[in-house]
Amino acid sequence: MRLSRQIGESLADGLTGKNAPNAARRLARLLAADAVALADCDRFIAVAGSLDSVAAQGLLVETLDLLEPVTAPPLRASPLIVSGDLAGCLIVAGDVSDAEVAEAAHLVVTALDHADLDRSRERIAAADLRTLRAQISPHFMHNALAAISAHTRTDPERARELLTDFSDYLRYSFANTGDYATVADELQAVQTYLELQRARFDDRLDITVRIAPEVLPVPIPFLVVQPIVENAVRHGFESKPGTGHIAVRGFSEGALCVIEVEDDGAGMDPEVAKAILTGSRQGAGRIGLANVDRRLRAVYGPEYGLWLDTAPGAGTKATVRIPRYARGVHA
Repeated sequence: MRLSRQIGESLADGLTGKNAPNAARRLARLLAADAVALADCDRFIAVAGSLDSVAAQGLLVETLDLLEPVTAPPLRASPLIVSGDLAGCLIVAGDVSDAEVAEAAHLVVTALDHADLDRSRERIAAADLRTLRAQISPHFMHNALAAISAHTRTDPERARELLTDFSDYLRYSFANTGDYATVADELQAVQTYLELQRARFDDRLDITVRIAPEVLPVPIPFLVVQPIVENAVRHGFESKPGTGHIAVRGFSEGALCVIEVEDDGAGMDPEVAKAILTGSRQGAGRIGLANVDRRLRAVYGPEYGLWLDTAPGAGTKATVRIPRYARGVHA
């Protein structure tokens, strides 16, 4: 079991990844084989042990041509077909049965399939992040600059502070620092954003931020919290007279990190909220919420993501639940 897991880890970067030689060595150990070779559709990628290269090359060509296992004792070969596409070939030398080679090939194919899925998720997450950055609201940027301009004569010191906040907000939002940030970084950007909004609404925006210290270093996908807060401001407060309140809370629930963004605005029908998260309500105006939910599920799995608890006239509470520790997630 341990060797099988290690083989999967060695193939996490695919058949041509830098750890393919480790996978070949571990396969040889698992099968107690004289030699094991991994090949793509053109050449041998990794060889562990002593292998007759001429005979192995001939067997490789035959296996890739037939697309089925081929035996030429002491060599046995099996094609590696991942998601319906030919990825390469596994060749084993020694006193190993056809069934054992087939099982080893299945192990390799499963690992490669997982690696391919992970890369697809990364590409989707990267594309979603680019889309989200493109959606950073021109409406907000215009209003933020208007608020700064309005303070230049009446309160120049605050105008300078707000201009610094605006610069910091843009720098963070468009930073090229990787796919993940810490909860602390995300919330710093959120607080900057909310200060700009408070100035815009002449301090009619009441803000509460309470974050448990243990979740501050937790890594989280970049630009997850800010779009949720922006939606709370736009749809929970912009059309509401008087003072509005937005609460941002972060805490742990066992192995989970929980972040809540709650407003006391107009709320919405729960079916509308569901349609927004599935992306089937394109005209709802809720910026990036389906994007955020999709990115969270792509990174952590379908059991995690974004939830909206709302009703007409009852405000909206958006909740993110993610593991505090997740393999491959580092800020």
